[in-house]
Amino acid sequence: MTRVKRGKNARRRRHKKFQITKGFRGASSLLFKNANQQFLKCLKTAFVDRRLRKRFFRSIWISRINAKVRQFGLNYHSFAYKNKKINRKIFAQLALYDRLFFNNLHFY
Repeated sequence: MTRVKRGKNARRRRHKKFQITKGFRGASSLLFKNANQQFLKCLKTAFVDRRLRKRFFRSIWISRINAKVRQFGLNYHSFAYKNKKINRKIFAQLALYDRLFFNNLHFY
């Protein structure tokens, strides 16, 4: 059986990982085993944080709408109950930048 030499492929594979972990601190960017572990961990946290970001922004939108609606004597719950098809992202932007919109909005 012939001998298979993989030095070139291994170097190329390791070099790719080191390029990704370039700015990491300490051994995480210098030693391959640590760099590989940090690379896998950063993929995992990126996956989780993409979902947490959605949750975080939704809470920001709700708090912005609540702050604006309280000026009219309502709270967020009653406002959302009356406007069931509410787009929180758009309402939060309007609450921040378009004062006339909320002034002309009729709260039933």
